[in-house]
This record gives sequence, structure tokens and C-alpha cells, in this order.
Amino acid sequence: MNPISLFCILFGVALNATAQLLLKAGVNAVGHFEFTRANIVPVGLKLALQMPIIGGLACYVISVGVWIVGLSRVDVSIAYPMLSLGYVVNAFAAWYLFGEVLSVQRLVGIGIILIGVFVLARS
Repeated sequence: MNPISLFCILFGVALNATAQLLLKAGVNAVGHFEFTRANIVPVGLKLALQMPIIGGLACYVISVGVWIVGLSRVDVSIAYPMLSLGYVVNAFAAWYLFGEVLSVQRLVGIGIILIGVFVLARS
């Protein structure tokens, strides 16, 4: 994989991970809510007007464009597993930003993901 291809894939992964974190921040700002028929519109509007959610959706849109460019250069059997790097980024970012727990079991899983991505990237 050449540097431009790797950049496209990793930038797409980073945008996707950022989108998830922004969506989480937006939902946290709204707080826990019950999903009922009576509050679909009010809660939906609250969510839709959250800047982090808008930013997250924008990141998704841009990531699709970057991902398409990456897929034009890299086999999907290599590119798609690279998306799992987003799990690694998000686990550490969620720990840092939202205080989520990084247990030993999760860290072992992250290690396995990193080994798998390394093996795939070398093929």
C-alpha cells in the first residue's frame, strides 16, 4: 500500500471515529431519554439541533468520500479490516473524553485488533 492510499484509508477511519465521538457527545448533551411515540419529535429536534451531532454527521459524509477514494486504490479485503482501527481510537478517546472504562479484557481485545491490522497491512 503506497503512502497516499494509506493516508486515504487512515483519514477515512479517523473521520469515522471522530463522527462516533461527536455523536456520543451530542447524545450526552441531550441526556437519557425514553424513546416513545409522544417524544419522537421533541427529542428528535433536540438531537438534530446539537452541534456535535451535526458535526458527527458531517464527518460521516466526508469520510464516505475519502473512503471511496481509498477503495479505488486498495483492495477491499485490506481496506475494510482497517476500519477496526476506529475501535481502537474510540476506546481510548472514550476513556479520555467520557471516562469510559478500559478493562484488561478490552485492552486485550484492542491488542488483538492491532495485531490483526498489522498482519493484514503487511500482506
